[in-house]
Amino acid sequence: MSFRSKIYRGTVVHDRQRPKRHRLGYRVFSLLLDLEELPRLDRELRLFGYNRTAPFGFLDRDHGPGDGRPLRPWIDGLLGGAGIDLEGGRVLALCYPRVLGYVFNPLTVFYCLDPRGRLLAMVYEVCNTFGERHCYVVATDLDGDRLRPRECQKLFYVSPFMPMDCRYRFLGQPPGERVAVTIRQSDKVGHLMTASFSGIRSELSDKSLLACFFGYPLMTLKVIGAIHWEAFRLWRKNVPVHRHVPQTGAVASIVAPQDNS
Repeated sequence: MSFRSKIYRGTVVHDRQRPKRHRLGYRVFSLLLDLEELPRLDRELRLFGYNRTAPFGFLDRDHGPGDGRPLRPWIDGLLGGAGIDLEGGRVLALCYPRVLGYVFNPLTVFYCLDPRGRLLAMVYEVCNTFGERHCYVVATDLDGDRLRPRECQKLFYVSPFMPMDCRYRFLGQPPGERVAVTIRQSDKVGHLMTASFSGIRSELSDKSLLACFFGYPLMTLKVIGAIHWEAFRLWRKNVPVHRHVPQTGAVASIVAPQDNS
């Protein structure tokens, strides 16, 4: 039994430069889920459930519009707004699964491929602890097996310790034997912080999910715990706090090549 969907075991790293140096790193695993394959995973894996209760799970309502509708039409609508047509190709979601019913995904990356397997676009879905989310739709351009950088203005409040007047630079390596997702944030002064995930691929099976359960116990609960712990550490370092800016207007933005600088 083999699936197109995979597991990536790796490390999340945040490296902040200013106004106080701060670095964190922790071991995590992510699932790379082929949206088309989700019903099959639900049928054939005992430990994985799609839109139902299971030790590990993926719920449509955890992403996109948040109302439980299938995600593929939503993705196609975002891409259509950017003038991108997958022509029936595949969409892969790199995310944390629900573990024992709980999940918090600070970032989900949707890889959008045409029928020949070419990566045409990526959708970076960013969530904050206020229950808000915003998507950056990025048309892709590969340099070998690496992504050419794309830049855009930061439009969504993420952390009380990061200002809004910043730019994002998206980098990384599409899923293969390895995957890498890197977002560099800069302000008017220069480079401010780099957030990254890098992981190594393994097969998705009940056995591998069970190994992840014991190798990364209660991982998704620890993610939200780590966010608050690191916030406390930043507060202790007297890093300035920026008030929450509630999300208004569009919940998605298109990162066009001309946004680069």
